Amino acid sequence: MLTGFEKIVEEKILASIRKGEFDNLKGSGKPLKESAEDRVPEDLRMAYRILKNADFIPPEIELKKEIQQTEDILAGIADVGSKYKLLKKLNFLILKLNSMRTGSASLDVPQHYEPKVLDKLENRDKDKS
Repeated sequence: MLTGFEKIVEEKILASIRKGEFDNLKGSGKPLKESAEDRVPEDLRMAYRILKNADFIPPEIELKKEIQQTEDILAGIADVGSKYKLLKKLNFLILKLNSMRTGSASLDVPQHYEPKVLDKLENRDKDKS
């Protein structure tokens, strides 16, 4: 049920449509651009906007940035000892990020153990030869 004000607004919009006042609007017929704010629940949008304007970064985002930086550094290191220490730090950061999640475990970021395990297996196979 529409209130009096909503009914007046609705009638004015319909009259404008009939007159063709909305026919040649910029971007007409194109999808609306989606912003990150659209995915935030409406009751939290104001708080998120205030935090964003204050240059506050949520802890999860800070951790993701630190994980990415650590991965980038790890890719450029040749020394095995340094690489191992950095890999431990990376796995700790990933574990910390995953523990902050409240959703499904399938959304967890995988830790970086695979290359280490493969290296050990390859070295073991070489030792047996």
